[in-house]
Amino acid sequence: MSKELEKTSDEVTQSEAPLMEHLIELRTRLIYSFSAIAVLFVVCFFLAGEIYTILLGPFVQAVGGAVEDVSLIYTAPQEAFFTELKVALFGAIFLAFPILASQVYMFVAPGLYKRERAAFIPYLIATPVLFILGASLVYFGVMPLAMRFFLSFEQGGTGQASIQMMTRVSEYLSLTMTLLLAFGLCFQLPVILTLLARAELITADNLKSWRKYAIVAILAVAAFLTPPDPMTQIGLAVPVFLLYEISILAVRLVERSRAKRQAEAEKDASSEI
Repeated sequence: MSKELEKTSDEVTQSEAPLMEHLIELRTRLIYSFSAIAVLFVVCFFLAGEIYTILLGPFVQAVGGAVEDVSLIYTAPQEAFFTELKVALFGAIFLAFPILASQVYMFVAPGLYKRERAAFIPYLIATPVLFILGASLVYFGVMPLAMRFFLSFEQGGTGQASIQMMTRVSEYLSLTMTLLLAFGLCFQLPVILTLLARAELITADNLKSWRKYAIVAILAVAAFLTPPDPMTQIGLAVPVFLLYEISILAVRLVERSRAKRQAEAEKDASSEI
């Protein structure tokens, strides 16, 4: 009886040991990640003015002039200060993204086989590339169109009341950051769906059958994340739907690759027999 109790105690100890190792490793990766964000936050805070000037690029494109032609206001004493804090945090997270992705890979990699590690690297590369593509679409395309749309409501002249858009720095920053993050995250759709396919949780046929529901979901997400103007919503919905179609092709390639490996494995097994 005592031997059985000792055996059970040993099994519990062995099962708890890996859990503690994983928790310690997770804590280490989180410390590295938050440390990187903290250091970059301090750097970006001193460069907040330059970063905000970069974020004003779409507004400058919409106005069609130089940075000096853009005028923004703040209506509370602390608004400009907190805006710089938000700019610094946004810049820190954006610049720390490669470090965060590498920490995720370093946490996951020990539990993967060598072949699985090699297969995971393309997703690690594709994630920041797709995020930058989504952010670039906002910066150079969608945001300038949205600002031109909003500026079109200005009016002035003889016989008309003067209406001018006086944009607050915090509101412009919130709009720009929301769109940049929304597009960047939505552009991760192929990565997420392909990973689910590799885990055999979805198939290309599933994605095809879900297409009509996906269209509704994409339109709903676009309406929720973007300002209430049709150009911005279409600017998000159309690229994401195209990415959904690309994801179907990517999942199909994953299925063909898996079927090929299974066929080769069966052939090797039969040849050994």
